[in-house]
Amino acid sequence: METAPILKNKIFLYLTEFFAGMSVMAVELGASRLLAPYFSSSQIVWTIIIGTIMIAMALGNIYGGRSADKRPDPGRLYGRILIASVWIAAIPVAGKYIVLGISALLIFTVSTNFLIWAAFAACMVIFVFPLFLLGTVTPSLAKYSVDSLEDSGKIVGTLGAFNTVGSIIGTFVPTFISIPAVGTSITFLIFAGILLVLSLVYFFSARKGAVKGGVAAVLFLICCLCGRSDSFAFWEQDLTYEGESVYNYLQVRENDRSVILSTNVLFGVQSIRMKENGLTGMYYDYAMAAPLMTAREKPEECSVLILGMGTGTYARQCRSYYGDMAIEGVEIDDRITALARKYFELPEDVKVTTYDGRAYLNAIDRKYDVIMVDAYQDITIPFQMSSVEFFTLVGEHLNENGVMVVNMNMRGNSEGNINQYLADTISSVFGEVYTVDVERSTNRELFAGNNPDMIANLNRHIGGFADRELSALMSDVSENLTAYEAGPYLMTDDRAPVELLGMKVIDELIRDEVAYYKKIYQEKGVKGVIEAL
Repeated sequence: METAPILKNKIFLYLTEFFAGMSVMAVELGASRLLAPYFSSSQIVWTIIIGTIMIAMALGNIYGGRSADKRPDPGRLYGRILIASVWIAAIPVAGKYIVLGISALLIFTVSTNFLIWAAFAACMVIFVFPLFLLGTVTPSLAKYSVDSLEDSGKIVGTLGAFNTVGSIIGTFVPTFISIPAVGTSITFLIFAGILLVLSLVYFFSARKGAVKGGVAAVLFLICCLCGRSDSFAFWEQDLTYEGESVYNYLQVRENDRSVILSTNVLFGVQSIRMKENGLTGMYYDYAMAAPLMTAREKPEECSVLILGMGTGTYARQCRSYYGDMAIEGVEIDDRITALARKYFELPEDVKVTTYDGRAYLNAIDRKYDVIMVDAYQDITIPFQMSSVEFFTLVGEHLNENGVMVVNMNMRGNSEGNINQYLADTISSVFGEVYTVDVERSTNRELFAGNNPDMIANLNRHIGGFADRELSALMSDVSENLTAYEAGPYLMTDDRAPVELLGMKVIDELIRDEVAYYKKIYQEKGVKGVIEAL
């Protein structure tokens, strides 16, 4: 076995194990951030990421052990680490294009479970190979480190400890330091650089591999120059803001009429501000019926709590139309709250607490006339905010004759869809439950309480507004409200399969959206689709 001088005291081998473990976890967390803007950050996507990475590591372990037995040359291991470093550095350059390319291909060929197949294919193409290479590190180092059977247990144990400690640090650093500070792309580059330096140090010590080390260094520098971008929506040229937080990808775009926040690259409006302070044309307008359903004489007398504040669209709309209401919100992402103050004119006197919505309810004893639950986004409905226990907690924080309004943003049609589960669960807690579909969207608003006069209270206010547009909308809401008939579908803290239920609805939405283009594709091929776009 060829031995470089730097390997004589084994410290360098332990450092290699440490940084390899750290890099694996950093790439895994980076993978979740790379995929989340396109496929969401649901448990389904995390399962795919973890599963594919474990496959890569297992295959790497097998290959690394066999390769070390057959040719016990540390240069081969550090050559693989060199390749892995360049591949990881290239992810910020090519990863998002690969994700969109795979999605574009599968959307015309896959009829069910699109998110699963697209996320799985993207993980396999982008992440399996470099992590397979890093998976060869541990068995190879065990071979190069063990000199005799007498100390083999100690050596292997020490290698395992260094790998584990590196993995622990590699879990915390991206989440709490590098990704919030410099973004996903530079996080990939940082850890790719660490692996590159390890390999170059070895080859410099061994006085060989200068050519491949030089080529790798040049490729890494090219990736640094081309991949230093936090833009996931690379086709967008006029975004007001694009960035990342601990929890979300964030995109603010603006036109003549509105300012919009999205947390998903491809679809969805998380919050909106109308520049002329009119109705948004979205579910926020429908939800303004909630203060009118309470027993308060005037809606401005209501106290309102918003779980899932976003940039404060609902708060602004209520203040704009009903006057100086007492409103506070809970938003888990403080970066969104900062954007709300900067771009969305959220009033300074509207208090926003950075916390999880359910945890906040557990921590306070105040009661409200209206509680708006709007923490649902794409298929990432927090299971802890969809259960019987959660809605019971909401009910305990409502004043007598108070109203809860829930935005359900995926209107499913099949039996046992996610909206049925949510509505049935809510009906098990509240005596009065009504739903109304939001026109020209997939949203459905649900109003719940224990006051049988909810609709009568709403009708009492209709016609009393100076704003005719609002009066007309509230009249439409009243006419289209449907008393919900409870069924057998319940979600509890123990069992709330929200991701799988949401995925089914996403499949339905995707099928509906691409049906037109699929027909063109079948008749005219790719050229026809491009012309239609």
